[in-house]
Amino acid sequence: MPLNRKKRRMFIVLVIFTFLYTGIITRLGWIQVIGTHSFSPHNVDLVERAVAQRREKLVLDTGRGMIYDRKGVPLTGEEQTGLAVFPLVRYSLDENEKIGKLGHILGITEEETRLFLLSVKHAGFWQDRNGKIVPLHEDQARQIRELNIAGIVPLPVTTRYPKDGVAHHVIGYIGQNAKLIQDKYQEDLEAGVLRTTSKVGVAGLERAFQPFLAGVGEKSVSYFVDGRGNPLNGLDVRLNETENSFYPLTLVSTIDAGIQKQLEAAFDASSVDKGAAVVLDIKTRDVLAMVSRPDFDPSKLNTSPDTWKNRAVKQAIPGSVFKIVVAVAALEEGIVKPEDHFMCHGKLGKYGFSCWKKEGHGDITFEQAFEQSCNITFAEIAKKVGPEKLQLYAKKMGLNQQIGWEKLPFYKLGKFQQIDGEDKGRVFAHDMPNGDEGILIQTSIGQRDVQLTPLQAANMAAIIADDGKKQKVRVVQSINYRNGTTFYRFEDRPLDGADISPATARMLRSFMEGVVDHGTAIMLKGLPWQVAGKSGTAQTVVQGEARNNQWFVGFAPRENPRYAIAVLAEEQPTSGVNQATKLFGSFITDLAQEEKVESTVNYEGER
Repeated sequence: MPLNRKKRRMFIVLVIFTFLYTGIITRLGWIQVIGTHSFSPHNVDLVERAVAQRREKLVLDTGRGMIYDRKGVPLTGEEQTGLAVFPLVRYSLDENEKIGKLGHILGITEEETRLFLLSVKHAGFWQDRNGKIVPLHEDQARQIRELNIAGIVPLPVTTRYPKDGVAHHVIGYIGQNAKLIQDKYQEDLEAGVLRTTSKVGVAGLERAFQPFLAGVGEKSVSYFVDGRGNPLNGLDVRLNETENSFYPLTLVSTIDAGIQKQLEAAFDASSVDKGAAVVLDIKTRDVLAMVSRPDFDPSKLNTSPDTWKNRAVKQAIPGSVFKIVVAVAALEEGIVKPEDHFMCHGKLGKYGFSCWKKEGHGDITFEQAFEQSCNITFAEIAKKVGPEKLQLYAKKMGLNQQIGWEKLPFYKLGKFQQIDGEDKGRVFAHDMPNGDEGILIQTSIGQRDVQLTPLQAANMAAIIADDGKKQKVRVVQSINYRNGTTFYRFEDRPLDGADISPATARMLRSFMEGVVDHGTAIMLKGLPWQVAGKSGTAQTVVQGEARNNQWFVGFAPRENPRYAIAVLAEEQPTSGVNQATKLFGSFITDLAQEEKVESTVNYEGER
């Protein structure tokens, strides 16, 4: 190859490398001098990123809005003093006397204290074996501060879900859910308000009210480390927080924490492992308590769907509770009167349909048939009522629809629903010929395709106890600013379908009283309060085994009713006591006793 050609190629290569080198140097200079705060199309702040790489932080409060009960009792956000431990404590391990005193204050040995401090790689709080922050008493916190150990400091920390918290299924929980954020909060994602790794409401009120509860900034403490994770000298622990007197917004729920605790205690003392219960204020249709079992721990993110699912708003086969709808339809349409007679021989015609009482009830009136839950009588009545009227009156009683408070539109959210995951229930399946007589008589006793939720069942009792009046059910009263002033108050909203007549409602009240006085729920006759209701047993199959869903729906007290209550005990044995009825009785006993104690205390205080 000629020398001049070789030199020319070397010159071209050199020029190319010079241009590349100049471009790289220019790019680096631009990044370091001009584009440090707006690097890349996403405006990444490189200075902030560099600082973040050398900073570790300990979150004291996420800044998420609080949820309260109707009396102002906090249901989330319990503030306590925890023992914050930073890795720089490793430089204090040779202070044996102080380490020993720290262990004594915490109630552990010096060796256990030393091992714990040695294990600290990142800032965190002292926790128990279950991963819960161990709260410090005021005296403990004072003594630890007096020790003045570098890297050990008592700090106020807010635990989102208290250890002894209640109403887990109502409140729900927060967690990371990238798909949910991308599907529902795309605008916030694009605006940088949320990241795909952000924690958002995944269930319950946390999910339904996510746009309102989302905070404006967390409260944290931070410290800075070098490349090896050692603390940088001269950079102390710093407190970071956003001050805003209006945000985050808070929720005032309709839950009564006292009643909620009593209902949960009644469930936990019973043999019911799977089921639900709802307590409504009859006049306002506010949810005072709502329980679902099995329970779950909202602070643990490995929650299985079977536990966090709120069974109080999920549909189930109702059994004889549905006879309330059949009775309302028959009375409203004038098809039967309470004194009309029917004959029950235990079986009905060609369908193999039978009464729960094998030998039959014999000659029985309509009112007695309701009290004794006679299947044959209700099958005959349903044939007279017909499928169209049955559907109509199911709607009037709050079935076949979501009954939780909703509005369209609501701010920028489109359709807004207070109750997360609420089922509509149904009377007939869409693909079944509801005019078929065999299907109709099975429907009359709440079997076949009939489904309703415990919330709907409690609402049926409220409609009857309130002379046929109905409205949407609320679980939140208002959204408030942080300073306590009202952001939005949830007004009463009508429920679809016309009201039933007061006369029919009063007749059903009398029927339900008879169920307790001398019918299928006579075990409730001796309670501190006189109650009324309707029991139900629905046949179901679980993994090939016959089981029963047991129900009790009622109201209390009889005179001037205040509480409408539905209890569901799922997958119970096919023989034995109706556990839902028994649980209802236990709860009413506790509730009446508590109110008696409160009345006595108030009376003594006034004297």
